[in-house]
Amino acid sequence: MGLRVGIYDHLGWAVAVTASREHDVVDRRRIDLLEPNMPNMPIHHPEPGLSLDEVEALVSRVRASAERATAASLDALAAALPDAVGSVHLRALPADFPTAIAVQLRPPYDAHADAIMYRQVLAAVATARGWAVRFYDAKTVEADAAALLADRADAMLRGPRDRLGPPWTRDHRTALAATILTAGADTGAI
Repeated sequence: MGLRVGIYDHLGWAVAVTASREHDVVDRRRIDLLEPNMPNMPIHHPEPGLSLDEVEALVSRVRASAERATAASLDALAAALPDAVGSVHLRALPADFPTAIAVQLRPPYDAHADAIMYRQVLAAVATARGWAVRFYDAKTVEADAAALLADRADAMLRGPRDRLGPPWTRDHRTALAATILTAGADTGAI
């Protein structure tokens, strides 16, 4: 089964929490999803006055940078872990999100297109490493994991802050909860 890495992504960076089969946190870190000096929102906030062709070229450069940075971050994470990664758990991707940049530049897609690009890159990089990719609903995952854990929920989801110290934020809890919830769905046991 390997270790489970829960990721809560932001625009160009993410919180990664790695958990054992027993849901113990073995690593938590901030990872880069984009190289320095690259615009982190090329679709939602492209440079003013760019043509569609220029925006498409910019998005292509940013995506390539994201692929390199994400690969480096996940490789560094895997090298630091005591066991092999078995799965990566990401916020859900909409099934019907448009792929054409011209459409993504328009509301309501423009507000989500950049974040979705980072998740797509994370999924592709993880898949290329042979890691299973699982998706979770960030709005409900912590409550759903707590329901599965029952009386162990507080100790499992909030206890790492006592053991590891700060930071242990909502992003960390969400990422850990994703590894618990999807592990339970995969194995039928918590």
